[in-house]
Amino acid sequence: MYISSSTLRTIAWSAFAFSTARAQYVVDSLSFGHKEGESISPNLRAIPHFHTKGEGYEPEILSDRVLLTPPYPGNKRGALWSEEPLGRIGGDWTVELHFRASGMERGGGNLQLWYTRESMKNDVPASLYTAPKFDGLVLVVDQYEGRGGTVRGFLNDGNMDIKAHQDPDTLSFGQCNYAYRNLGRLSVLKIKQSHGVFEVTVDGNPCFSTDRMKLPDGYYFGITASSAENPDSFEVHKFIVSTTNAVTREEPDRNNYRAQDPHQQQQQTQQKPSDPNIPQMLEDVFAANIRSQQDQFADLHNRIQILNHRVNDMYVLLEKYVADQDQRYNHLMGRVVPMHDQISATLRNVEKVERTTMETLRDLESKDFKDMLSQVHQAIENSHNAISSNMPLAMAHIVGKERPSMTTFLFIAVAVQIMVVGAYAMYRKRRGSAPKKYL
Repeated sequence: MYISSSTLRTIAWSAFAFSTARAQYVVDSLSFGHKEGESISPNLRAIPHFHTKGEGYEPEILSDRVLLTPPYPGNKRGALWSEEPLGRIGGDWTVELHFRASGMERGGGNLQLWYTRESMKNDVPASLYTAPKFDGLVLVVDQYEGRGGTVRGFLNDGNMDIKAHQDPDTLSFGQCNYAYRNLGRLSVLKIKQSHGVFEVTVDGNPCFSTDRMKLPDGYYFGITASSAENPDSFEVHKFIVSTTNAVTREEPDRNNYRAQDPHQQQQQTQQKPSDPNIPQMLEDVFAANIRSQQDQFADLHNRIQILNHRVNDMYVLLEKYVADQDQRYNHLMGRVVPMHDQISATLRNVEKVERTTMETLRDLESKDFKDMLSQVHQAIENSHNAISSNMPLAMAHIVGKERPSMTTFLFIAVAVQIMVVGAYAMYRKRRGSAPKKYL
């Protein structure tokens, strides 16, 4: 089978373009621990391009790791924040966090991976439950509800105070179980945002994903950890930020990037000057009609450029379509969210009532009331016996103390008889002295 030189060149260009599109480029200014044989810190006092901070403890920087919280004592906090934001890379990027958690059997603590609009490097190292209002994402690794370990994602637009919420754990948009403590190896937490899909994996296994959100460029990465009274020690060995964009993988100036409007960037991209000599469309020709290699190369070059222009136009239209859909989605969510909050509050109240009812029913079913009823019966019987035994004595006392004497009774009887006799005598006297009537 004969393959022409133009076909070979087309295959070569396609393979090169595909390999370039699939390549991952590490953003050195936002990464550490990814270079083999090199220490993460040149002087063991600081990590280049990162700011360290602790509360009650200064994070310890070793040659191959950073101890955000010590094995002892507990109630300590540590943080790492990037000095520079994520650059203009088109929204597709990958983050890998290699960490390890170890401690006593019943140790506790949590680890957070942040991606926020403003850096919190000057604040006290915070967790989800102590952080101020932030705009961005936080992934929390802890022992939520005693499951042995979970990875949960939370979003905030800067208006919600999560630490003041009555039940912050209900705000997570995705979660999965992951027992991270005392594994004896490193755990790899990976975030990937590509082609409109946000995905979180742990040790290469899917955790959760969604296509309903897209994090913007220009935010800061941070890693914070806190330990409980029985502490867990959190170690960070690697933090790698990579992108498929080979041209813009290095960070631009933050002020220039923030000052430029995204619509202006898109217009500048669309308004690139083009050479008028480059044709906008070519007619189909037979390969046999192209004789020289120069004509073959020119034809291939022009067709690839035309194809590139058409792909670029499709990309611009797709971006416009995605922006319109995002705007519609945000508009709809702005109406749905208040109703969702009310429904969530009602459901939480119903769950509390059901939980209280179940606890009461469980207590009633688990307790034996036979002894209690026997005690009540015995108490009633004792009260009845006491009343029965004391009543005759009380009545006798009352009757003996309050009854009239016999002398008084006789005096009253004689007096009554004298009064009756006197009244009768007076009646006879008046009747005798009255005038007689004759018929």
